[in-house]
Amino acid sequence: MTVLARVTRATRVFGAFTAVDDVSLEVRAGEVVGLLGANGAGKTTLIRMLLGLLPTSGGDVEILGGPPDRERRRRLGYVSQGLGLYGDLTVSENLAFVCQAYGAPLPTLPEPLTATSDSLVRDLSLGLQRQLAFLAALAHSPELVVLDEPTSGVDAVARAALWDTIREQAERGAGVLVTTHYMQEAEQCDRLLLMSRARLVAQGSAADIVGGTQAWAVRTPDWAAAFSALNDAGAPVMLAGRDVRVADDDPDRLRAVLAAAGIAAEVAPVPATIEERMMVLAREHPDTDASA
Repeated sequence: MTVLARVTRATRVFGAFTAVDDVSLEVRAGEVVGLLGANGAGKTTLIRMLLGLLPTSGGDVEILGGPPDRERRRRLGYVSQGLGLYGDLTVSENLAFVCQAYGAPLPTLPEPLTATSDSLVRDLSLGLQRQLAFLAALAHSPELVVLDEPTSGVDAVARAALWDTIREQAERGAGVLVTTHYMQEAEQCDRLLLMSRARLVAQGSAADIVGGTQAWAVRTPDWAAAFSALNDAGAPVMLAGRDVRVADDDPDRLRAVLAAAGIAAEVAPVPATIEERMMVLAREHPDTDASA
């Protein structure tokens, strides 16, 4: 399978601050690669280096067989966190500008955008702006698609529709690299790369990344007090709604902490999530830091 993007031991340093630390990755034709991590893990800095928008402090990057120069960037589609749209132009004017720049035909507007084709982009909802950004980025059928937090800030229905578009790009043979901090979106990817505090700490399928991590559900009506007691005891505790969960800790220790706090609770094993594995890995690398 053709490698469309390659990063080899890339590092980016800002003064004494390391934003990306010795990261390597590949994106191949026909696959969706998810670059996962919490806000501030270093994902956007890595993307900017891959696109040639930011020089590396060390290591190498290449896209479509060479350095990310102007000609190679014309063969990719990019949706940044800021979307790259012109707020004081209409929907139609934004598309016309992009298509003229790439020498591409104007795409057919989907129904939600047809009704707003003469509206200024700044007056659109975020969901419609993201649809337009996708349409503009994909109008010239790019070989490599790079999406930085493409579904951030939109509702679940809009996220699902955007992911349908992402899958369509891979099915036509493009390589897709997508960053996200929504762990549930990991299931939509063919392969996952997990960043934490500037480093690539795990990769593979969701099952590969979770590995042998064990999680525990703490079931009690007094969930807020349970969370506080476990957090104060240094447990890697998370809240999912009102469900208290702890990853990679001794259940007997958890029960002792809760009993000492006077909290009646059941501690039961549950499958761990990628987000919980990410928290465990972050605790294993406390000496590093990162920037988005």
